[in-house]
Amino acid sequence: MDSILSAEVGARGPTRRRKNEPYESVDALTDGARTPRGPFRPDVWLSTRRRHAVRLRVFYYRGIDVALTAIGALAWMCHPDPVTSWSELRLGHAAPYVIGSLFALWFVLGSDRYSFSSPRRPLFHALTVSLVAGLGLLIGLGTAAITDGSGVMSYIQWAGLTVTGLGALHLIWALAVARGRTNGALVPNVVLVGATSAAESLIVEAIRRRTVNIIGIFEDRRTRAPASICGVPVLGRVEDLREHRLTPYLDCIALTVPPDAGKRVREMENRLSILPNKVAIILQSAAPDAREIDQALDKLAYMPVALLDRPVSDDRRAFYKRLQDLILGTLALVALMPFLFVIGALVRLESPGPALFRQKRHGFNNETITVWKFRTMYHHQQDAGGVRQVVADDDRVTRLGRFLRSTSLDELPQLINVVIGNMSLVGPRPHAIQMQTGQMRSSDIVAEYAHRHRIKPGMTGWAAINGSRGPLHTAADVRRRIQLDIDYIERQSFWFDLWIMARTIPVLLGDRLAQR
Repeated sequence: MDSILSAEVGARGPTRRRKNEPYESVDALTDGARTPRGPFRPDVWLSTRRRHAVRLRVFYYRGIDVALTAIGALAWMCHPDPVTSWSELRLGHAAPYVIGSLFALWFVLGSDRYSFSSPRRPLFHALTVSLVAGLGLLIGLGTAAITDGSGVMSYIQWAGLTVTGLGALHLIWALAVARGRTNGALVPNVVLVGATSAAESLIVEAIRRRTVNIIGIFEDRRTRAPASICGVPVLGRVEDLREHRLTPYLDCIALTVPPDAGKRVREMENRLSILPNKVAIILQSAAPDAREIDQALDKLAYMPVALLDRPVSDDRRAFYKRLQDLILGTLALVALMPFLFVIGALVRLESPGPALFRQKRHGFNNETITVWKFRTMYHHQQDAGGVRQVVADDDRVTRLGRFLRSTSLDELPQLINVVIGNMSLVGPRPHAIQMQTGQMRSSDIVAEYAHRHRIKPGMTGWAAINGSRGPLHTAADVRRRIQLDIDYIERQSFWFDLWIMARTIPVLLGDRLAQR
């Protein structure tokens, strides 16, 4: 493990450690201490958003399987004589290939071969996929025997190639998943709440298995808690999780408080419910045995790469949303590129300074992202922290800037954020990290503020088309926007996003006096 890479999660993001350089402490994320971080050293430090993107690759795997199987079936149906038109394909000849392909892919999907959720070896996974696909192809063989007896041998040859091809593809997919679990891209990052004996048992077994990165412990009773347990540091109190720099890198917050401490468990759940991270009670007894420890780690370590067993899983919905962003965002960026260059040139001509303005804002799971906009203020008066919100007749805003802000044209460079994947076309608008409403930080006004970070921020959103756009000057403004954002997250779907996009331009054109 001495040769792996480490990273410091700081303002500039993860940075690689040289091979013989000492490891940074996780405590350095909060107080600059330089003590050994402990036994968990992931090769790859990725934010939850980027790790989630790795998990969603399974949908591409399935798409490639379907495409290559369909192409192979079509090509074989035309063998040995090429078919120049669809009318030349006889139903009796084509039916076995169509039915065989559909059942083979259906059996592979139905047997959960795309979840990659168990610790089986890649070769074993590939062999089971070949076996399951072969069972589906047998149905096509029966169809061939009934409809086109002369083509049975040809079908068997194609079925053999298909089984081999699917097995080879899934060997590649399984190796990619195994590599992701090995280098940390698919190994869950977990923190424990509760410096208990159960937490110690969990850490000891996790060290042995190396399938979960338990990277820290949080405990309110710091006077009773040790500085670390088995090398895993106690990083602070539960309250510190709210703005801890580790939060964007966490897949799960696991409670290891004894279940019989009912009042304390409920209190912890209530306090942690304001975070965008998943919270789980993984141990059901105060003194868990080896079997319960194994089950708890399996639950954390071998979560499916993507959950395909439900009609509309969160992962499937996220995949369709990403596909929508990638296709529409890229088309919009290419189509608007000349227009963007014109706006950029006008910004530069009106006042000295760069055409684009960059600002740190909160993204998915409290991740800090850099958001791009056209500069609308005089360069020397810009507020990168976003502490001072824009007011009516703000003297910091240029004349062109007022027009750009009133029409939201200043937001168009965020198409770059959409294409690279840290924003979406539709979602809660990203707020500046230090944004204040009155004398308070906006995030301190509503307990559920962080819930808006359970999805990627968007260029437009449900709040924006319902009149909540621009600065938030009162606590009531903050509460209304958060409620609209949470409503959107609960209702999000492919078609709902398209409807919001369709309404965005008419709403903006009818609301040009909005203060932004």
